[in-house]
Amino acid sequence: MTVTVTVNGDPLDLTAGTTLAELVARLAPSPRGIAAAVDGAVVPRGAWPDTRLADGTVVEVVTAVQGG
Repeated sequence: MTVTVTVNGDPLDLTAGTTLAELVARLAPSPRGIAAAVDGAVVPRGAWPDTRLADGTVVEVVTAVQGG
């Protein structure tokens, strides 16, 4: 079974039960410097493995960029 979530404004089909940690691993080679929000609320990195994504969930994943 699949669910459709919106990631950074784009729809993405995932296997039901996918966690935020699994999604971030799919999008980035390393979670370092990455922050994630689910339905508008920032999720602490320690909670990513326990945060299951449901159909219709809106996820924002951002990467910190250094510069000036």
